[in-house]
Amino acid sequence: MHNLDRLAAQYAQAIVQSGDQQIETTVTKALGVLQEHGVYACFLYLLAKEKDNGKKVVVPAMLDLLDKLDFGWSKPHNDQPATILQHISDTVTADLERLLLAKEILEQMLIYARYGAKAQSKE
Repeated sequence: MHNLDRLAAQYAQAIVQSGDQQIETTVTKALGVLQEHGVYACFLYLLAKEKDNGKKVVVPAMLDLLDKLDFGWSKPHNDQPATILQHISDTVTADLERLLLAKEILEQMLIYARYGAKAQSKE
């Protein structure tokens, strides 16, 4: 059994540490899409609109976090947007209860990353 809050915090820290100064904006927008439209839409947004921080920083952290949930989802076999979106569609969205848990934990991670980035920018 994993401490989900701890996992969310760890991956949020990884996002903040590896992102650039615009990471707060990227995370804030991704959080809004996740809350309004769901997990698949959040990945789609990050891959389509936030190519630098989204594709290189936030999406890998999100995939790593989902892999840590031990649902047998693993990770996509490459980092191509079509492969990632197919993976999310085929695995993460297939079971409603697990999808809702995934959405909740990703939301928590993005909230932590947002505030972490905000705190870092004030240093």
